[in-house]
Amino acid sequence: MPILSKDTTLCISLAGRPSNLGTRFHNHLYEELGLDFVYKAFTTSDIEGAIRGVRALGIRGCSVSMPFKSAVLPLVDEVEESASAIDAANTIVNTDGRLTAANTDVEAVEALLQRSGLPRDSRVLIQGSGSMAAAVTAAFRHAGFDSLTITARNAETGRALADRFGAEFTTDPGAGADVLVNVTPLGMAGPDAEALAFPESSIRAATRVFDVVALPVETPLIRAARAAGVPVLTGGEVHALQAAGQFERYTGVALTPDQVARASAFARAE
Repeated sequence: MPILSKDTTLCISLAGRPSNLGTRFHNHLYEELGLDFVYKAFTTSDIEGAIRGVRALGIRGCSVSMPFKSAVLPLVDEVEESASAIDAANTIVNTDGRLTAANTDVEAVEALLQRSGLPRDSRVLIQGSGSMAAAVTAAFRHAGFDSLTITARNAETGRALADRFGAEFTTDPGAGADVLVNVTPLGMAGPDAEALAFPESSIRAATRVFDVVALPVETPLIRAARAAGVPVLTGGEVHALQAAGQFERYTGVALTPDQVARASAFARAE
């Protein structure tokens, strides 16, 4: 760990349940590239006070996770289209006291879809109705997918998300589709760690399975898809790409795919 000084640039994350993924990803790259930056994770019960602190203390970058992604939007000076389109930000950049919000989740998922080779006429079933589900749905739309269906346990928020993006809505996660996408806590470390987001019959019938859960990467859904021989896209890939987008905004340094891969592997190696 390099010696910190008064000139060291601070970046932070704000989350209801902080993890070490972002902290290890960013700090690994700061050290590898010799950048005088440090990254620290925080939680807060006062999001307005925290964002005032970002501005007042000259904190360069702030990653934002649930439950703060929408709450930060009125607190910044500028909102990029990636965030305004879904009313949620995951990234704030402080430039001389002016705060700009963006959403690198949307950018990351769209980039992943662009290189996935998925046919644009695939039928896509997205489970979830929160801010990350909105980011994923927006990314599919931006990438040219027309046949989108939302499923969610909360019918009100699910229908609202579907209406927003011109998608269909169903309460049945077993409705079936070519591409199954989980954007819920099902399979995430914690009380739902062993939950399977879609029925096994739907998984076997799919041509691609996508789980946005980043911790762990090998969720029950991903394991079931691999066992069925169905290609997967993982939350680990999304996290690496969105974190790389944040890193470039904070530092001005564009990362190579090898650097992103090494940082992502390091972030998960604890």
